[in-house]
Formats: sequence, structure tokens, C-alpha cells
Amino acid sequence: MGRLYCLFVALLLAGMAFPVAAGQDIPAADICFGCRDDTIYGLTNLITYLEANPDVDDAFKGPIISKARAKIRHLRAALGPAPPVTTTPCCYSRRPLHIR
Repeated sequence: MGRLYCLFVALLLAGMAFPVAAGQDIPAADICFGCRDDTIYGLTNLITYLEANPDVDDAFKGPIISKARAKIRHLRAALGPAPPVTTTPCCYSRRPLHIR
């Protein structure tokens, strides 16, 4: 019984690893707004670092920058408009206080 359980777990883990090995990542629509925003920020920093570093060969950093820009465009398209940010709570029904 223990061998069968270990075999099942090993097959389950191997099945989960195949999409990762194939280079498939999570669809952008399934990622939270803040996570996509952080990813865009990180990719922008990567592009800025590579463009500013004269020690890295242009033939090496060119494809990396192109892929990062394509990923940023993809994430921005999936991101859509920013959620509304309000300064007052939606359910604030108390009258304002006026101090004399």
C-alpha cells in the first residue's frame, strides 16, 4: 500500500511539472492586479538595467529586452483599467462634524 501511495504521489508531481518544463506560465487573467503590477515593475527595471549596462553585449541583451517588452504589453492588455481608489469609505453615512 505504501509503494502504491508513493507511486501515485510521484506521478502526480511529475504531471504537474510537465507544463512548467514546457515553458507554459500562468495566464495573465488569473493573476491578481497587484501581482501583475509588480511584475510589470520588475520587468521594467530589468530592461532599464540591461540598457544601462555597457558590459553586456547587445546581441545577448537584445532578445531578453524584446521578450520583456512583449510580456509587459501582454500584462498591460490583461490588466485593463486600474480599480477605482476612493478616499472615503462607501458606507459612510454619518453627518460631518463641524467644530466652532
